[in-house]
Amino acid sequence: MGWDHPTAWNPKPRTPTRPPPPPPWRCRVPSRCCLWAGCDGSPRPAQGGGRSPAAPLGSPGATGIPAPARLPGGLRFPPGGPGGRWRRPRFHPRSKAEAEAMEKELLEDYRFGRQQLIEIWGHACAVAVTKAFPLPSLPRKQPTVLVVCGPAQNGAIGLVCARHLRSFDYEPTIFYPKRSPDPLYRDFTTQCEKMDIPFLSYLPTEVQLINDAYNAVVDAVLGAEAEVAEGTEPCAAILATLKHIRIPIVSLDVPSGWAAEAGGSGGISPDVLVSLAAPKECARRFLGRQHFVAGRFLPYDVQRKFELNPPEYPGTECVVAL
Repeated sequence: MGWDHPTAWNPKPRTPTRPPPPPPWRCRVPSRCCLWAGCDGSPRPAQGGGRSPAAPLGSPGATGIPAPARLPGGLRFPPGGPGGRWRRPRFHPRSKAEAEAMEKELLEDYRFGRQQLIEIWGHACAVAVTKAFPLPSLPRKQPTVLVVCGPAQNGAIGLVCARHLRSFDYEPTIFYPKRSPDPLYRDFTTQCEKMDIPFLSYLPTEVQLINDAYNAVVDAVLGAEAEVAEGTEPCAAILATLKHIRIPIVSLDVPSGWAAEAGGSGGISPDVLVSLAAPKECARRFLGRQHFVAGRFLPYDVQRKFELNPPEYPGTECVVAL
């Protein structure tokens, strides 16, 4: 049989085949019902017409499924429509009452312990200090940091911060003039003493001595308790000294002397602010160079309930710069 035979080379023409239809849509996170209204995790059949070739995927007219009001990760459709640029909603500050309600829910409903929360926040504050002032960038040869602690919870967070700074190869010094009788706070003090962290017996009134001896000051004096303790001693004398120092100040949660709601009113002017869980209302008036948030540990349901819309935390970081 030669090549000129009619059956020698006569392949059958192939008819074009369509790809198989996609499986019915199923919610991948049925427990997060904020993504789709009325989501119960069941398949959603198309409701007319399929997708127009000109309609981009994810737009309201692209499929029979109505577009969600909120997408995974806190993303929303931009004002110009789904075809526009993705953006994350702004991280709104919380009021003092909301911050107290959030902490109460963590303690009572989620069974966090006070020591656990203080440890988490203290560690995060120490990490924020290392990011704002890395060891190679310190102006002095010795990596000294002064941590000024008050008698309330913010002071305990400062003690934990100092202990972790010591683990990060910094040389913290603590000024803790009014020690709390709380057994938990006494335990934090003992831990710092056992790690050979020095305690100052008094705070020099000559601010130049502080400027020459330390690279930065961690303000853990008052925090949210500023409204009730600002005018009492020794807090008033400490604030008078901190107002005049020239080295950078790192304030924890609420700068000392500031009202948690109104903001700065003659208090100190920190260079770095570390907000615990979420920024407070006073953070709107913060004009420093860096603002960190330590709230990655918050459960998802707490974030959703209080509408925090937290920013993305890179990698395994426990703090993020706003």
